[in-house]
Amino acid sequence: MFCRMNLKTSIENNVHIRAVAAAADELGLETYIVGGYVRDLIMDRDNKDIDFVCLGSGIELAQKVAANMGEHVQVHIFKTFGTAMINAGDTELEFVGARKESYDFNSRKPTVESGTLEDDQLRRDFTINALAICLNKARFGELVDPFDGVSDIKRKIIKTPQDALLTFSDDPLRMIRAVRFATQLNFDIEAATFQAIATNKDRLSIVSMERISQELNKIISAPVPSYGFKLLYISGVLKDIFPEFVALHGVESIDNKSHKDNFYHTLQVLDNVAKVSDDLWLRWAAILHDIAKPLTKRFVERIGWTFHGHEDKGARMVPAIFRKLRLPLNEKMDMVAKLVRLHLRPISLVKDEVTDSAVRRLMFEAGEHFSDLMILCRADVTSKNNNKVKRYLENFDKVERKVIEVEEKDQQRNFQPVVSGEDIMKTFDIKPGKVIGDIKADLIEAILEGDVQNEYEILFPFMINLAEKKYGLVKPETH
Repeated sequence: MFCRMNLKTSIENNVHIRAVAAAADELGLETYIVGGYVRDLIMDRDNKDIDFVCLGSGIELAQKVAANMGEHVQVHIFKTFGTAMINAGDTELEFVGARKESYDFNSRKPTVESGTLEDDQLRRDFTINALAICLNKARFGELVDPFDGVSDIKRKIIKTPQDALLTFSDDPLRMIRAVRFATQLNFDIEAATFQAIATNKDRLSIVSMERISQELNKIISAPVPSYGFKLLYISGVLKDIFPEFVALHGVESIDNKSHKDNFYHTLQVLDNVAKVSDDLWLRWAAILHDIAKPLTKRFVERIGWTFHGHEDKGARMVPAIFRKLRLPLNEKMDMVAKLVRLHLRPISLVKDEVTDSAVRRLMFEAGEHFSDLMILCRADVTSKNNNKVKRYLENFDKVERKVIEVEEKDQQRNFQPVVSGEDIMKTFDIKPGKVIGDIKADLIEAILEGDVQNEYEILFPFMINLAEKKYGLVKPETH
């Protein structure tokens, strides 16, 4: 994994790092690569974000680097934070002067003052992110590792450079970052560090939900996101930031009849989706697909536990959850709500013979997210009964074959009528109103049922007949 000679060779071969090293020597600034780039270099992971720290002005160093690179390179300066950034193609270079920090108890925004490299490394969140490589000519490639971060990388351990209780009290977001790194890297969190998360979880109240959700999305985007959620649950953090999810946990029994633990079922569905899709919002749909089960749970004699209507109620819960977690209230939210609402529909199609109209309705409602819906439905099969799993997956195959057949017949997935509202208004010389929407809804229904083809020459006279007979509209006489 790690060889000091290979480390030096790797940074020598990076044109951006060479440019920073040259600028640092020109200015006489002691300069280092720090943080995640060094960690990922040691772990042989790709990373396009490179952080540099110098004993002096990071802004001055960035300006010198940009000047050496040429007029096409622009420096973005953030004077408030004393940092600067250069976008160099697909690589982002960030510069800061070495500093030390002190925190007020009621804020995670530190008071910053100039410091040494040791001060700067001490303020880092975890030992694996406190590594530095010198770029100055006399010590080029020298690794500075005061907290034995390399050993922690080898042992796959997340731990803090300082006392974890102090680290997490100062900046509580680091608790969720610990879980995020553990999930992304498949590391363990050192016992004392994990205990400090459980002890300090109430401090998250001073952190904005936007920042928490950013870390949560990175956990969800990891290869095995369930690992992170289990850490958040065990530490008690998840109950504070996402109680609706925690409400899924647990099994209740009456008359020796039990339901499954929907918390762990949901985590399995999430992992199943993660195996086949990187789409963050499809993963959110997996997280929320059964979110309303605690609110719809009922025990019915001779039947057992039911969760009737949980898909519809869950879809209605999505906007409030997105709003609370500061997730986007746009088409991404709409996609998640749609998938939650429809996630039981495909399997219901195979209880009886699948009709063309039933398939058309599902395709119309799912729209561009039909493939996502089928991924979610397959992921939702988590039974330990192999025969049951096989039967369900074969049923989904049947639905998808039927979709292909219907598509070949219809030659389209968009069932919006080719006759527009404007066509209706012009034909009958009427103004916009409820009747226009009612006629269009009837046209969609007729298309989905297969009563009429969605072709203008066929649908237009069908519309006229419908509007005259059902709604009493009359075409104006033409002279």
